[in-house]
Amino acid sequence: MRITFETLFPDLVLPWTREALVGRAVAAGLLDLRVHDLRRFAGNRTNRVDDAPYGGGAGMVIRADVAARAIDEARAAEPPADEVVLLSPAGEPLTQRLVERFATYRHLTLLCGRYEGFDARVERLVDREVSLADVVLMGGELAALSVAEATVRLLPGVLGDAESHRQDSFSSGLLDYPEYTRPALYRGLRVPDVLRSGDHARVAAWRREQALRRTVRRRPDLLGAAPLDEAERREAAALLAEPDGVDADA
Repeated sequence: MRITFETLFPDLVLPWTREALVGRAVAAGLLDLRVHDLRRFAGNRTNRVDDAPYGGGAGMVIRADVAARAIDEARAAEPPADEVVLLSPAGEPLTQRLVERFATYRHLTLLCGRYEGFDARVERLVDREVSLADVVLMGGELAALSVAEATVRLLPGVLGDAESHRQDSFSSGLLDYPEYTRPALYRGLRVPDVLRSGDHARVAAWRREQALRRTVRRRPDLLGAAPLDEAERREAAALLAEPDGVDADA
């Protein structure tokens, strides 16, 4: 898979491409990462990419023609971009379902804004706008890196355990269950006995229950779309009816 970053600040992105699992994926040929400087598409001798907004106001706006040249290049690449994604606070929320879709692509291009963002006409040139959260960042690079990391970890061969991501929060429709490791007792807090029992069926049932309880406690909005059986839906309803403070790690 290829992921292309279009950014005014390549040095914010490049270090990430060289470290940890992402760097190993690149070295192993599982991932092709390209980081392009938007100033290449400025079309003037000073490499200026922005201008003052029509109607007045603070800040500068990145020109539509600059973004259009970058987008045209992505669509003409080999392989061509399956989607050009604009990172924007006005975009659709980033979800696990969305990155699962991205992970099936051959080429994903991420367009990172700065200053007051892009000329609004750029929104008509991209395939999708995506928001990391209901916050405004200084630029799109951090959001683009989050999209890329969430996508890359789903690619075959990137994680050591191919089944690992299937158990993650959101992939199952629920938050992930709590994890523990040594020491078994720390500052008066003990690892649940079931995890030390060696009974794999009991462990699996406990983990599913804890995932449900944790979701009820922290993200009840996920329950409507979660693949629950009738018994689990009844349990979720009972937990929702309990007073605040459901112990997700009990």
